[in-house]
Order: sequence, then structure tokens, then C-alpha cells
Amino acid sequence: MANIIDEDIKSGNFSQIYLLCGEERYLVRQYRNKLKDALTGGENDGMNFSVFQGNDINLKEVIGLAETLPFFAERRVILVEDSGFFKKSCEEMADYLMKVPETTFFIFAEEEIDKRTKGYKAVKKQGRIAEFPTPKDEMLLRWITKRFKDAGKTMKPEVLRLFLARTGTDMEHMDKEMEKLICYCMDKDLVEEEDVCAITTEQTENKIFDMVNAIVEQNQRKALNLYYDLLILKEPPMRILYLITRQFRILLHVKDMSSKGMDNHTMAKNAGVPEFALRRHLAQAKGFSVSVLKEALLESADLEEAVKTGRMNDRMAVELLLIQYSASF
Repeated sequence: MANIIDEDIKSGNFSQIYLLCGEERYLVRQYRNKLKDALTGGENDGMNFSVFQGNDINLKEVIGLAETLPFFAERRVILVEDSGFFKKSCEEMADYLMKVPETTFFIFAEEEIDKRTKGYKAVKKQGRIAEFPTPKDEMLLRWITKRFKDAGKTMKPEVLRLFLARTGTDMEHMDKEMEKLICYCMDKDLVEEEDVCAITTEQTENKIFDMVNAIVEQNQRKALNLYYDLLILKEPPMRILYLITRQFRILLHVKDMSSKGMDNHTMAKNAGVPEFALRRHLAQAKGFSVSVLKEALLESADLEEAVKTGRMNDRMAVELLLIQYSASF
């Protein structure tokens, strides 16, 4: 559907109602802005363009404005964000969307929707719906490659994988990191590994992965140093404990699926990790037995309870987990 929106913008033949939704908020915002600029001609002066946000929107005010003719312009454009109109039943809005004046154009940008609502069905009948799910690895790779190519830069496959591993798959964060990297490499065409390491901000999850690797290697000093690095960066110990536990859970899951002969795409989807990162998780999982992973999950739960009941300091709880499992097992 994103392609259809691009075609509408290119042709100038617009639908009167657009509903943008999905998990990838970056793409929702990008297409929201594209539509807004195309429909208003870039003139968002408030005369014929209005914005309503939040779940306490005065619906009568929205409809009253929608009924008002544009002032010396072809269209009146109304942007409605995170209204909840499509999450729960909103009969009045649903009914109104079936009879919008021909000079009024709606853009809805919603985080949560329910396809069973009358409002969703009204947009499906009268307008266009564009859903933006979490992008697949192939789409991210094409997007990143094109972004660097447009900036006159190239990146070898192994450097591209390093970039993805350090930045994660949140497109908002990736966009900022690409901008920084392009500026950093202004005087060179080839983006190299040292450039990525020098300029990108590594995600906490990557440090957690390295920490669990240190456990596999039984490198207690490295595991603890990575933990102290995160504390210096103001990461709360309980969030670190949660992320370590989450990594143990992922490893147990992929280990089980691998033993059943599942393909990489299915394993990545079920484990909730990017497909390009699955090999790293599979390799790490080989360093643990199923019994050790199950034991580590139980120990993590016990430590969390000890902290919550005041029997143990949160910082010490994580230290004990790291010390215990970076020893020989």
C-alpha cells in the first residue's frame, strides 16, 4: 500500500481518507509527512491544515472543521494522530467518514487499530489503508544500501552486517546513525569497519549479547567489565537483569527449534530476532546445554524476586548471576 500512496502523490489523484498504521512508527511518520506536504502543497500555515492528537479529541470540533470550506485553497487537510478512533468503536466518526465533503481530506496516523471496528471498515471502503509492519531484513538491507548509495558511499557486506548488529532494527535509530556515519565519512567513498565502530552508538542489547558470550567463554572479568560499563551509562541493574534473562530465553528457544530442524526464517520469526542475527544466536546457544539455560532462567527469576522483596541489592544480584554462570559449568 505504501507504493500506492507514492503513486497517488506522483499522479496528484488523492483519496479523501488515508489511514496509516503499524509497528514501524518511522515509516508511519515518513508517509504521514509525505501526504501532508503533497496535500497542502507544503503550506501548513493553519489556515487550511489542522492537527488533532490524542485520545481526548473533541469529535464535534473535528467534524465541524471538516464541514468548513477551505479558504482560498483547493483542499482542507485534517491530520488526526493516535486518536483511538480505530481501536474502539466510534460510531459517529465511522458514519461521518462515509460522507466527507469533497474538499476535505483526512490523514489518520494510528499506533493501534482493530480491523473489526466500523471506522476501519469505513476507511477501507472510502479511502486507503497503509499498514507498516516491522520491516523484513531484505527491506532494511535495500533501504540502507540505497541511503548510502544516494550519499555516494559504498559498504562491503560484512561492514553492512556490522552496522546492523550495532544499531539494531529500529528505523528511527538507524536513520540517525546513517546520517552520522555519512557525515563522518564525508571525504571518502568506502565506509569501513573502523568508521562504523567509531561513530555508531551501540545498542544495550549488543553489550548484553557480548556479556553472554563472555559467560560462554567463562571470561568472568570481561562479563563483569561489560556490566560495569552499562552501569556507567546509567542502565538500571534490573533492566540489565531483564535483558540477560531475555537472551537466555532466546537461546533456549532457538536451541529447541534448531533441534527440530526448523528453517532460519521460522526460527527468527518465532524467537523475535532479525534473521540476519540468527546465526549469532545459534552459535551462542551451542555454548550452553538446555539444562544450564533452564537453570539460569530459574536463577534469574529467584534473583529478581530477592531484589523486589528487599532481600538483595539490585546491583549485587546481577553480579552474582554473572559470577555464577561465567564460572565453569
